[in-house]
Amino acid sequence: MSFAIVCSGLSFAWPDGTAVLDGLDAAFGAGRTGLIGVNGSGKSTLLRLIAGELRPGSGTVAVDGEVGRLPQNLALDGSATVADLLGIGAARTALHAIERGEATEENFAAVGDGWDVEERALAELGRLGLAHLGLDRPVATLSGGEAVMTGLAALFLARPDVLLLDEPTNNLDLDARRRLYDAVESWTGVLVVVSHDRELLDRVDAIADLRDGAVRSFGGNLSAYEELLAVEKEAAERMVRAAGTDLRRQKRELEEAHVKLARRKRYANKMYESKREPRAVMKLRKREAQVSAGKHRIMHEERLAGARARLAEAEDAVREDAAIRIELPATRVPAGRTVAAVTGLRAPEPAPGTLTELLVRGPERIALTGPNGSGKTTLLRALTGERVPEGVSVRIGVDGVRYLPQRLDVLDGGRSVVDNVRAAAPSATPAEIRQGLARFLFRGAGADRLAGTLSGGERLRAVLASLLLADPAPRLLLLDEPTNDLDMDSAARLGEALAAYEGALIVVSHDLPFLRTLRLTRWLRMDRRTGLAEAGPV
Repeated sequence: MSFAIVCSGLSFAWPDGTAVLDGLDAAFGAGRTGLIGVNGSGKSTLLRLIAGELRPGSGTVAVDGEVGRLPQNLALDGSATVADLLGIGAARTALHAIERGEATEENFAAVGDGWDVEERALAELGRLGLAHLGLDRPVATLSGGEAVMTGLAALFLARPDVLLLDEPTNNLDLDARRRLYDAVESWTGVLVVVSHDRELLDRVDAIADLRDGAVRSFGGNLSAYEELLAVEKEAAERMVRAAGTDLRRQKRELEEAHVKLARRKRYANKMYESKREPRAVMKLRKREAQVSAGKHRIMHEERLAGARARLAEAEDAVREDAAIRIELPATRVPAGRTVAAVTGLRAPEPAPGTLTELLVRGPERIALTGPNGSGKTTLLRALTGERVPEGVSVRIGVDGVRYLPQRLDVLDGGRSVVDNVRAAAPSATPAEIRQGLARFLFRGAGADRLAGTLSGGERLRAVLASLLLADPAPRLLLLDEPTNDLDMDSAARLGEALAAYEGALIVVSHDLPFLRTLRLTRWLRMDRRTGLAEAGPV
């Protein structure tokens, strides 16, 4: 089989010495491959190495053809337009100049063969549900989901030989996800996608599991791979049970051997003391008994050591991924208290049921849903006081308002994880902070890593830690797409922890299985035209 991507002996470490990959061998062929693994295993780093954005410390990367990559977090130039994000800004400017009569050699060179570039760009935007975006629209006005889909449109427009997608469904509404699934299924080149989106991973041709520094490849989608893992885990657990039974048997036989040897020793001593046989004979028999006892003991101890080794090997074969353990502080809010009040809400085309105010009372648990660009993040930012739209009034009635943004830009990249959390909880002791971080899988030296070196999933865990371990304890949590970049087990643990949270909660998410675990009391929906309204469970 020929491979489009071949990684040989690939090693990479961050400047602070944190090793990410060490001697990795991996190969990716034609078709669609889902690259999975727990947070921090090196998936995003591997994509950046393949794309040539990072240089390996050792080893090689060979790629057959041009590479296009969609990062987890697009770097958006506030002065850029949608056309610039699509990569057609220069060609479009030259095209318009030629139409105005500026037929220069530079303008013709900039256009090249792209005389229909605007039409193709608009068609690609329309295919991905972005027909409402104009090519001159500033990217700073795009929602997180719109930015992701525009980045995808740029890649589909460029048609690279190898397409690398890093968590492409982050921040996407349900309609946008369906369009992405269709686009991925129609891709005929080489595609490697890092994702925790089960539906997307069930549409790939192969799974590559990056675990413990090695890649295991499987021909099939995620569901088929998980079925294989379940069979392997069941067999491994049977081996653990058998090895445990053998270990107990060996312990019992060793104890019985010790009893028998003790009896023999007492008998030999008794015979020696009674002097029933010649002294030389009795000394010989006593020495033989001691030698026999030593050999017997060594034999049983070797068997016991072997049984322990087999049990350890069997236990290592059982896959157990580490997942965050979140214990939220006491955050109870009295049922009658007004937690937040937002008044002066307006909509371009109000409809029956459109809300002009949002009142959050007591420990309400609210899901805020709606399409990308409808204003969900804007409402959360208004609640934080960060950016309140003109004419809108916000009143907060509790201490401890904590906000998780989509872009996770609340950490100081030049400071360690410990120092970032300490800034949010200045009264906590170092031991308390490290104990709390351990529940978010930052243990020992991991807690001392610079925030700027963290992977997307690790950064989300660090931000969650700084929010939930903060002082004062959070009594109003505002979470904007909290499961972005989290592996499946950690997302499930987060849902369990938030279900036990006793404060008020507003969650923006398109992850419906996650939302259904939160014991929600209200569902609200935002719409670009009709604004905010009550909605039934999705």
